[in-house]
Amino acid sequence: MRVAALYDVHGNLPALEAVLAEVERESVDAIVFGGDIASGPMPRETVELVRSLDALFVRGNADRLDSPAMSPEHDIDTSRRWLESELDEEQISWLANLDFSIVIDDTLYVHATPQDDVTIITELTSDERLAELLDGVQQSRVVAGHTHMQLDRTVGSIRFVNPGSVGMPYEASPGAYWAILDDDVELRHTEYDRERAAAAVRATSYPHAEELAAENVLVVPSREEALAVFGG
Repeated sequence: MRVAALYDVHGNLPALEAVLAEVERESVDAIVFGGDIASGPMPRETVELVRSLDALFVRGNADRLDSPAMSPEHDIDTSRRWLESELDEEQISWLANLDFSIVIDDTLYVHATPQDDVTIITELTSDERLAELLDGVQQSRVVAGHTHMQLDRTVGSIRFVNPGSVGMPYEASPGAYWAILDDDVELRHTEYDRERAAAAVRATSYPHAEELAAENVLVVPSREEALAVFGG
């Protein structure tokens, strides 16, 4: 199957719409959302859009609103309370009860690792540590997000792929990052109208709207900055 993997949307509706427009032009058999769907400036609209699609879903840490790490922002309690005010109980329950993992063909889709949705894997993670985290996986490929940085590496017989983040990337340039997977892996980067998106973010009541628009839409943190925080 040819699969579009869309991870870490984080409520960035304009970025998601741009990626979906590109996905429509591709011959894909399935769309997989890899978690952290709503935690961001436009949660209700984002949830409504993804649920209108014929798609598969994996739960991320930020989809559990009771998670200690439900938001990449520092003020977690404020973000949580705001999200709870924007989403209704059914939407909150839907997010919290998404599958931890799914398998398509010979590929395992998770949010962070096959064990949990919070452990970090980056390019700095040693081969030995990555092999440990992938131990017991029956598939030949694992797709995971969580760190908002694209990655494609192989340890032993398993290929580990991070499609990057649609809505909040940590990369060399702004835009939306995702991937298409079939027999191979194609890491994708989609441009969108970031000025319009920043204005839309600022028009919300999201408590971190100005910071997000200025630092995660118009420009983005670099991989180097993210790796300095995340390590391996």
